[in-house]
Amino acid sequence: MGTVTPFPVPQGGRAGPTQVAFDRPELSRILDLYGRMVAAGHWRDYAMDLGSEAAVFSCFRRAAERPEFRIEKRPALRNRQGMWALIGEQGAVLKRGHELGPVLAPVERRLMKLVEE
Repeated sequence: MGTVTPFPVPQGGRAGPTQVAFDRPELSRILDLYGRMVAAGHWRDYAMDLGSEAAVFSCFRRAAERPEFRIEKRPALRNRQGMWALIGEQGAVLKRGHELGPVLAPVERRLMKLVEE
C-alpha cells in the first residue's frame, strides 16, 4: 500500500505534454460564442476532443450529424501557419491564424446576420 509508482516516461527520456488542451481564457471565449449561437437557436450541441496533437471544439446544429464548425488548436503549427484553425462542415479550413479572435470572426459575422434577421 505504501508503494508509489511514477507515471511512465515516453521513449525519449523527456516527459513532454501528452495532451493538448484549451486554457481558461481560450475556452471562455469559445464557450461565450457557443452560448450566443445557442441563444440565437442555431447550435444545439458541442463536443471536445483533447488529443496528443490537437484540441478540437466541435459545434453541432443537431447531435446526429457532422459538426458545422470545428475550432482546432494545434501547437505544432504555432510557428508556421498559426495554431488556430476554423474548419467547416465539409472539412475545408475556413480560417487559420496565430490568434483565436480573428479565427472566430467568420462565425461572429454569421451570428450578427442571425440576430439581424
